[in-house]
Amino acid sequence: MDLTTIWFLLVAVLFTGYFILEGFDFGVGMLLPVLGRDDRERRVLINTIGPVWDGNEVWLITAGGAMFAAFPEWYATLFSGFYLPLLLILLALIARGVAFEYRHKRPEASWKRRWDAAIVVGSLLPAILWGVVFANILRGVPLDADHEYVGGLLDLLNPYALLGGATTLALFLTHGAVFLALKTSGDIRERAGALAVRLGAGAAVLAVAFLTWTLSIRSSAAAVVLAVGAAAALLGGLAAARVRREGWAFAGTAVAIGLAVATLFAALFPNVLPSTLDAAGTLTATNAASTPYTLKIMTWVAVIFTPIVLAYQGWTYWVFRKRIGVANIPQH
Repeated sequence: MDLTTIWFLLVAVLFTGYFILEGFDFGVGMLLPVLGRDDRERRVLINTIGPVWDGNEVWLITAGGAMFAAFPEWYATLFSGFYLPLLLILLALIARGVAFEYRHKRPEASWKRRWDAAIVVGSLLPAILWGVVFANILRGVPLDADHEYVGGLLDLLNPYALLGGATTLALFLTHGAVFLALKTSGDIRERAGALAVRLGAGAAVLAVAFLTWTLSIRSSAAAVVLAVGAAAALLGGLAAARVRREGWAFAGTAVAIGLAVATLFAALFPNVLPSTLDAAGTLTATNAASTPYTLKIMTWVAVIFTPIVLAYQGWTYWVFRKRIGVANIPQH
């Protein structure tokens, strides 16, 4: 296996980890006004992700850095052609992060409502737009022979991409509800578990439709196997959620999201950004890659530091593994 293939796989792994971990963050943020009936309950919801949300975003930073260094042509074309949706994602993530930090700074209800709205919107926009972005990456976009994007915003808002956005939205909502059922106690846990089952039914329909459409556009034997595995994991997770086995339910939705993202990358390879105009404009893992020497240096850096980062993040989840409830939140 050559280094370009290895780094394509590493980028895929980083985005897969990001969607699994940040997916439940987004879900919790979007469900804040749904499951949080008062300020103490909303504080419970926020505290379930408080120790980990910023660490989860490191996966995105690392994925973007790996793409920039290993596949600079892919990075440049993607961030220029998809400038508006990626900018909106960035602004939403900034607003959400600021809201987490500032929400508790003042006691007024109006102050908290404004930051709660920022959390909801800051979670909703990325949940939809990441699906739109990755659906367009797989489907292909208008690129000229110089690998420059020559389309407009409406080219990105095609039916397949909009279905991708609806699918990621539904999956993240379900994933977040399952996570809350796993991490909370009392009435919030019961409501989150019941909501996860209802949301999961819609997410399953959308996911099957999206993956089926995906395989009709681009496919491989590996992609078919991964797509079937994603559907099976989601159904298994929903079955576990129905009988209140939250740990197994969370594992099921996490595996389903991971395999769904892996399906996209497996169907995409060896391309990284297909052109809908001319095959000569298609970016592949080969023509978008850095020099072999750059990839070699990056590989050694990844081998040394990746285990350290994974160990630290795993330790964080272990430390903050216990459930929390309203009883753990003091009244102000």
